[in-house]
Amino acid sequence: MRDCPLCPDSAPTLPYTNFINTRQPMALSADYILTSLTELYGTDISAADVKGWCAMNGTTYQTVTKKLEQYKTGRGKWNLTVSEAREQMEQSYASITRSLVPAKDQTFVPFGNYTDLKKIIQSRIFYPTFITGMSGNGKTFGVEQACAALNRELIRVNITIETDEDDLIGGFRLANGETAWHDGPVIEALRRGAILLLDEVDLASNKILCLQSILEGKGIFLKKTGQYIQPAPGFNIIATANTKGKGSDDGRFIGTNVLNEAFLERFALTIEQDYPTAATELKIIEGISLDLGIEDRAFCKSLVDWADIIRKTFKDGGVDEVISTRRLVHIIRAFSIFGKKEKAIKSCINRFDDEVKEVFWDLYTKLDADVVQEIPPVNFPEVTND
Repeated sequence: MRDCPLCPDSAPTLPYTNFINTRQPMALSADYILTSLTELYGTDISAADVKGWCAMNGTTYQTVTKKLEQYKTGRGKWNLTVSEAREQMEQSYASITRSLVPAKDQTFVPFGNYTDLKKIIQSRIFYPTFITGMSGNGKTFGVEQACAALNRELIRVNITIETDEDDLIGGFRLANGETAWHDGPVIEALRRGAILLLDEVDLASNKILCLQSILEGKGIFLKKTGQYIQPAPGFNIIATANTKGKGSDDGRFIGTNVLNEAFLERFALTIEQDYPTAATELKIIEGISLDLGIEDRAFCKSLVDWADIIRKTFKDGGVDEVISTRRLVHIIRAFSIFGKKEKAIKSCINRFDDEVKEVFWDLYTKLDADVVQEIPPVNFPEVTND
């Protein structure tokens, strides 16, 4: 005989098991279930524990497990202390992803397939889209700005060969000494009806195949928690890559992989994005330069013409490298820092080997006479007969 911890002071003292047997269904609140289970079995309980408790209390397994949903740690497993840890983790994650709508960039200039991309996002129809093109031509930036213009939430995942199901779907995480399930970015996008951006998807391994059912618009079954997550209205997947998922034969995009054909086939549309035209690129560079307080439009024009010539030569097989739109932006930013064209350009083309760097610099000096005047003359010592 011992005092029952759940009884009021005036209640008779009974064996605890007998007390449970005599409880009526009206007492089966979530708090009562939690306290009673903890008293009997501790904080870690199994399906067998719950079924035994249900038999003693004249209730059903489904009724009890529904009230214990927030404490579930796996199939047929509950930890009655994880609720607080899970709440803290969710609050922490929410603070990181408080605003998932990208900020509008006032220097953004639409070009290429941007209008089509915007229509796809605006339709809120599930229509997986694959965007391929050379590095630094605004693939990712275009998706971000389309979402910004439409006030749509965007969750961007940078894919690497190490990316696996745990990174994408989620898993159990340790917080304050307790484990709790934590949704990955894919599940977060599914729940919110957000745009999921798989950036540099051609760097992925076959572990990316965990997204097969999601790419069909069917949602996903979380085998670790026993939940089935349906996509909320508006959910869509957009992938960006430098290749079409067939690898890089010329070695330019080393690290890219041949993606599973069934995976690629689930993308309804492939957009081939090229660099902007010279006229559009000039608007981009001028806009960024003005934003940085640079009013030298002639410098912007020379940079754009320089990049255009290099790209045409690249397509003809004359050079092995190109100047991307992103690199032109780097140069403009470097110029705003250093105040000298030569230093800005050379600093930003140092990534190329010496031969290519010399060719690029020589070409630029032929387009911009002012940059030559920046170079101080070399004063050789006078030669005398003495």
